[in-house]
Amino acid sequence: MSNTSRTWIQSNAPQLSLLFMTLIWGGTFIVVQYALNYSTPMFFVGCRFAAAALAVSLLYWRELRGITQKDWIAGLMIGASIAGGYGMQTIGLQSISSSESAFLTALYVPLVPILLWIIFRKAPYIMTWIGVIMAFFGLILLTGNGLNQLHFNFGQIITLIGSISIALEIIFIGYFSKHVNLARVTVLQLIFASLVSFASMPIIGEVAIPAFSWPLLLIAAGLGCASAFIQLVMNWAQRFVDPTQAAIIYAAEPVWAGIIGRIAGERLPFSALVGGMLVVLAVIVSQINPKFLQRKLKIKEPQ
Repeated sequence: MSNTSRTWIQSNAPQLSLLFMTLIWGGTFIVVQYALNYSTPMFFVGCRFAAAALAVSLLYWRELRGITQKDWIAGLMIGASIAGGYGMQTIGLQSISSSESAFLTALYVPLVPILLWIIFRKAPYIMTWIGVIMAFFGLILLTGNGLNQLHFNFGQIITLIGSISIALEIIFIGYFSKHVNLARVTVLQLIFASLVSFASMPIIGEVAIPAFSWPLLLIAAGLGCASAFIQLVMNWAQRFVDPTQAAIIYAAEPVWAGIIGRIAGERLPFSALVGGMLVVLAVIVSQINPKFLQRKLKIKEPQ
């Protein structure tokens, strides 16, 4: 490897790390769908994040001393949103494909600025609204229905609601990150995500614990480690990567999920694939900051 190539890789290590993370993230959808052959949704989500909490605790056990009230509050709010987002996504995977689930989940990106506007009165850029419109038409194609027959099945609806919960997770992380110890909160949020998932089982009708099986144990442990890795990479890389750039990189996640799903035998209709690509484009467009473009292109604002 030449010195130029080595220097380029070193200077772009955070971006490359996030891109690699999206590959792992995209691959988890079809693995979760397979795990549902052995488990109910919320029990599996609880096991997954229990394994993730254990993995991160082994790395940060020294940091767990001195937990503050803000750490507890942040961990609970972020953990509850994680449980809601991943729980509803997992429930949806019982009736829709992993590729479709990934495309629908990706809508959390344009939802973040809209929820910030609703909660904190921070007006989104015009590009966000354009992205939302593009995403709407992408959803129409994903559902396989026209405007005159627009309806969503249960799996699609629950997955869309889950994307709102994931958007709230991102907002909570941004809100608390400057006021808490990130290592402690990462452990706490994973613990609370697991506990909330287990506690919600009777609410959604999961009255019995699935029978023990080695495939379930191995998948939960593997995805738990993957979830821990994803969280750690995000926390590290986003110190150096602009949020807009990071969001564009995250748009690769449903693309990887679609590719892996196709390799595994999933065959979405052509119109659904077009809808999925439109959702990905909506994610990218929604993150374009007009002022950022003006600086990059050196466009002077009118006097």
